[in-house]
Amino acid sequence: MILRQRQLRSFSIPYNLFASYQKRLISVYGYIQAKALVYSKYGPPGEQLTLHNYSIPPAYGSSVTIRYLASPINPADINQVQGTYKALPPFTSTLGTSTPSAVPGNEGVAEVVSVGSKVQSLKKGDWVIPKGTGLGTWRTHDQLEESRVAKVDGDGLTSEQVATVNINPCTAYRLLKGFVKLEKGDWWIQNGANSAVGRAAIQLGKLWGFKSINIIRNRPDKELSALKSELEGLGATQIMTDIEFEEKGSRARITDMTLGALPQLALNCTGGRLGSRMLSSLRNGGVHVTYGNMSKKPLRVSAGLLIFSDIRLRGFWVSQWAEANPDAKAQMVKDLLEMMKEGSLKTSEMKTVEWSYETKQGALVDAVVDYEKGGEKPMFLFKE
Repeated sequence: MILRQRQLRSFSIPYNLFASYQKRLISVYGYIQAKALVYSKYGPPGEQLTLHNYSIPPAYGSSVTIRYLASPINPADINQVQGTYKALPPFTSTLGTSTPSAVPGNEGVAEVVSVGSKVQSLKKGDWVIPKGTGLGTWRTHDQLEESRVAKVDGDGLTSEQVATVNINPCTAYRLLKGFVKLEKGDWWIQNGANSAVGRAAIQLGKLWGFKSINIIRNRPDKELSALKSELEGLGATQIMTDIEFEEKGSRARITDMTLGALPQLALNCTGGRLGSRMLSSLRNGGVHVTYGNMSKKPLRVSAGLLIFSDIRLRGFWVSQWAEANPDAKAQMVKDLLEMMKEGSLKTSEMKTVEWSYETKQGALVDAVVDYEKGGEKPMFLFKE
């Protein structure tokens, strides 16, 4: 192969023609030319991410080769590159990088393109999603053991819809079902209500007959009005800004909203002052669940709320729960996909970033950096 490349270049064949020829030549032997965003040390994504080319051999044994269709960019993915996330994939030389590297990305949907002779549960054309964290979904193709992915039924759904089911809707589902036995008409409260988890929780809560109080950041009037209308359209019962919620007398206002039936459950993704304030909005024996800390500030807990109001503090990480409950996770994903097909669960709109074989590194890294700086949530959409 090396000799053949040198011969081709010695005849001054245009590079794009050579690349196309090389791609076809490799495919004759069953190899796939793939690309991935990789990093070899922790730090800002704009400084650490590079686009790496590599080849994937034919699937063998119990391995499967997959082609990614869509991969969202989540805060946890950026935290992996920064080195601050709980689950960090190991640096390896598996992809033939000059230094040991890792591929970021924890969520996405892929199509099976080939299977090894010992594969039992998958076949060519099946759609699959990751079973655990750290799979590295920011790549065009991958080869891995069949046990690391789960088959999903994507009939009637787009790849963008299926790609988002694994983390945010699952988190919302378990937050509402896993800590308090809410009945129809019961109240719950959340901050970060316009986040992907928040939007999913609003819709699921409405579907199950629960009533919600949703806290969002204050913003200019026109923008605030539009966001409130959007969340109400998803099923939000009541909406408050963070300023309104932190005002003196907010507990009395919530008491009026709920006709005295204070929330039994609080969902906290911001941490800090806002997350702490939610504790006092709960009824006696209420449960406060933290699943994120966007403010990067600690919760401050009044001993009186613990002693006299019996408020319980819990934490939740969907990846840890899924690892301990694989069968329940599989059924939950099936249920959520069915809700998407029925139209009762809508996915959040995302900015799509097309990734084809010709896409340059800069376009991909810029999408990550823009989101890191507060831009619109993006998704890699792969083209053949």
